[in-house]
Amino acid sequence: MNDINIDHAEPVFPISTAAKLLNISVHTLRMYEREGLFIPYKKDSNQRLYSKADIERIECIRSAINESKISINGIKTIYSLIPCWEVVKCSDEDRAKCRGYNSHSQPCWSIKHPGTICENKNCRECGVYKNFSECGKVKELIKTMHQKPDSTITL
Repeated sequence: MNDINIDHAEPVFPISTAAKLLNISVHTLRMYEREGLFIPYKKDSNQRLYSKADIERIECIRSAINESKISINGIKTIYSLIPCWEVVKCSDEDRAKCRGYNSHSQPCWSIKHPGTICENKNCRECGVYKNFSECGKVKELIKTMHQKPDSTITL
């Protein structure tokens, strides 16, 4: 993937190409999307497009499933533990209303956020999704939090 000369975040691959690059079926990609493991870019026509970053994220998911034997629900639980409320700087009022803050079964980017700071945000562009859902990033975040227990997270 590194020898393709396009921007890392530019969505250019249609779903069939992404599936071929990942050596999986289109059905599997759609299932991962339904499960909230990633967010593909969607054109106005609803056609899904994938970037190199998306491909790498899905490779990470595949590795967790196939090599580390982590279930899809396990991956969702790990993603749900990302302290999105710290990254986005949610108020206590937002936290009280937010399913992402109050549950541990889905990543925040797969949850509706009515009445919160995230209500009208594009989760695909959010720092939580972009910066902390890649392989190794969650652990690095936890290490940083452990080293500075009273600090806030900065992007």
